[in-house]
Amino acid sequence: MGTWDIGPFDNDTAADFGGDLDEAALEEREAMVRGALRRSADSADFLDADDGERAVAAAALVAAQHPDGEPTCANYGPSEPLPEMPADLRTLAVDALDQVASERSVLAELWDDAANGSKWRQDITRLRDVLDPPLPPQEEARFDV
Repeated sequence: MGTWDIGPFDNDTAADFGGDLDEAALEEREAMVRGALRRSADSADFLDADDGERAVAAAALVAAQHPDGEPTCANYGPSEPLPEMPADLRTLAVDALDQVASERSVLAELWDDAANGSKWRQDITRLRDVLDPPLPPQEEARFDV
């Protein structure tokens, strides 16, 4: 695994994905992000590590366009602009991240055996929470209905 840190683009596969996005025509980039997310979200078998790494990178690109999102890695992520991602990609990205973090993911298995595995899982959760924010706790009712 050519991985140097826990970030979405901190591995060879995701960095290559960023380069592929840069080389693609602007109108092809959304489809590439969608395809990376769909391969992971729709995985019926074990999700291989490369598909998982591309899905995390794609989810980070979708999250970066959300008001609460963070910019993606300037060094290894795409340097060319991306089109505005449609809102439906947020749901697809959440589904893909759920698969990436599941027990049927080779990438999750590899990270579970790594020293920074818990930090990687926190980063996946942070991305997921940007895309699908958790509901705030509800206050108890002050009166009976």
